[in-house]
Amino acid sequence: MDKKKWDLWALASIPLLMTLGNSMLIPVLPLMEKEIGITSFQSSLIITIYSVVTIPLIPVAGYLSDRLGRKKVMVPCLLIVAVGGVIASYAAWQMSEPYLFILIGRFIQGIGASGAFPVVMPMVGDLYESEEEVSKGLGIIETANTFGKVLSPVLGAFLAVALWYLPFVAIPVLALIAVLLIVFLVSVPKEDQEEEKQSFRAFLKKVKELLKQDARWLTGVFLAGGILIFVLFAFLFHFSSLLEDEFNKTGYVKGLWLAVPLLFLCIASYVSGSKIGSDQKRMKILLLIGSLLTAGAFFFIRESGGLIHYTTWLSIGGVGIGIALPCLDAFITEGIPKEERGTITSLYSSMRFIGVALGPPIAALMMKHLPNYIYVTFAVLVALVLVFTFFLINPPSKEST
Repeated sequence: MDKKKWDLWALASIPLLMTLGNSMLIPVLPLMEKEIGITSFQSSLIITIYSVVTIPLIPVAGYLSDRLGRKKVMVPCLLIVAVGGVIASYAAWQMSEPYLFILIGRFIQGIGASGAFPVVMPMVGDLYESEEEVSKGLGIIETANTFGKVLSPVLGAFLAVALWYLPFVAIPVLALIAVLLIVFLVSVPKEDQEEEKQSFRAFLKKVKELLKQDARWLTGVFLAGGILIFVLFAFLFHFSSLLEDEFNKTGYVKGLWLAVPLLFLCIASYVSGSKIGSDQKRMKILLLIGSLLTAGAFFFIRESGGLIHYTTWLSIGGVGIGIALPCLDAFITEGIPKEERGTITSLYSSMRFIGVALGPPIAALMMKHLPNYIYVTFAVLVALVLVFTFFLINPPSKEST
């Protein structure tokens, strides 16, 4: 792993920078509502539209990365993210009614994002031969992703204190930094450059056979990943609104409070990724523990609770999600042959982005119509992850494949 540490850290910069570019908008949404005169539901669409367009395009990017190469897909897609960021920034800066063009910019960013972060996981699988090294690498990638979520509320709130639209301006800057890191620090494994490519028909046939053969455990992993990310983005949206509306926390102070549960998630993600290795039994046990911890924490949250009440239980829930996500990443990446890895992991990433897309608007609707049932609903959903893990997630061992 030491020989490829620069490749890994450069790859880890993509989820870090992409997460910063998206998640740092969350604490700024209430301010945007006031600045441009939109509702809470409309502001949630600024997050959702980015994910909605990404979902159907991720499998396309995964296929292209398997056929053309990971790097040849990632760099152009990051440049598209930068273009979308420029459009959203200009609209927020110069237009009197910028909402529509902000959504257009976010739509274009979503197109680019489909070939950025989702291609990172299969590329980590390409870099290493040892499954234990792959697991550690994926743990670092997931930690970078969650660390981006830790920084994003603080950075987003800090930038918005100066100018409310500065978080939009930061997105193209971050995308260009990621391009430079990938171009100059990530080397493509020679075997990727030299291996003979299958025809599209043969490739499609192999993917269909793989999905049919492994349908049971892949379905469990896809559903578990989608639910956990949905719950994560839903509670972040709710907690962000709560901090401002109920607890009068604004600016960087609000960002610091919002970062607390994410910091615990980040630490748990790093520890989990470094410990699971290639042991599928250990992955499953940790996935069960993480899901149980999150479901239990959400069950104890009460609408009438104070700031410490919410922060404590959300932090415990964050630990559970942090334990679970690296296990799901490892199941997918290590359980799929290299030739189809980009496509299958892209389907998994699509499920995660569905969670990102649905979390904020559903949270907004529940805040309006079912405020007393938000966290009970989240607890039930995470309990379903327990069921999926116990009954569905049993990938075949390497020896039997």
